[in-house]
Amino acid sequence: MTLEQINQEITSRPPLDFAQIFSRSVSLFQNVWLQGFITLVLTVLTILPFYIIFYTPMIAAGITDPEMLKSEEPPILMLVGMAILFPVLLIGILTFSLALNAAFLKICRAKDLNLLGADDYFYFFKQGRLGKVFNLALIMLGLSLVGVLTCGLGLFYLVVPMSLFPAFLAFNEELSAMNMVKASFTLGNKNWLVIFGLLIVLGIIAELGILLCFVGVLFTAMLSKVPMYYIYKDGVGFEHGATIP
Repeated sequence: MTLEQINQEITSRPPLDFAQIFSRSVSLFQNVWLQGFITLVLTVLTILPFYIIFYTPMIAAGITDPEMLKSEEPPILMLVGMAILFPVLLIGILTFSLALNAAFLKICRAKDLNLLGADDYFYFFKQGRLGKVFNLALIMLGLSLVGVLTCGLGLFYLVVPMSLFPAFLAFNEELSAMNMVKASFTLGNKNWLVIFGLLIVLGIIAELGILLCFVGVLFTAMLSKVPMYYIYKDGVGFEHGATIP
């Protein structure tokens, strides 16, 4: 669908139903909890190198001057190096997280429709798709900085449309990154309270896995991502006869 068609669909559809999306999300998660766990593990593994790169100046300084680690004032060069690498860390985390979360939502759709096939966690790493994910991550970082500069109030509002980025990436990859952002704001603004409520409630439930010796949260954390599939399905919908690549 084009951006115009998406906007028309969003406008013509009734407001989202909190209870329906909540119950269907919990039900679907029972079928995708393993895929959610794998997605979370893959996310940690793919962003780990960026953390290593970020801490490289500290590691190098510690090797060349072990006494530095005992000092209360770290070397200026180390701080400058880490400051330069910090944006690289953020972009890396956002890019790979978006790609894997979008792939997880495609898996959710396949499970919801009882479609057979292998789970493709690296779908957005193939055929040049990662470039668009990178552009979307840059926009997301920019919006986050704007939200922080408004004393956090802007970020409080932006969390809803930004949470929809993986859904539009998953199901409208023909759109440009900027049009995905515009569509996310259109859907998010229309149903802000419902989406925010789903994020908070299911986010809290997802964190209850920490009660199971802390390891359980690894299996429940992705519950908070499942509602994005139903939010998109009910708020935008899929083209008639559309297939899953």
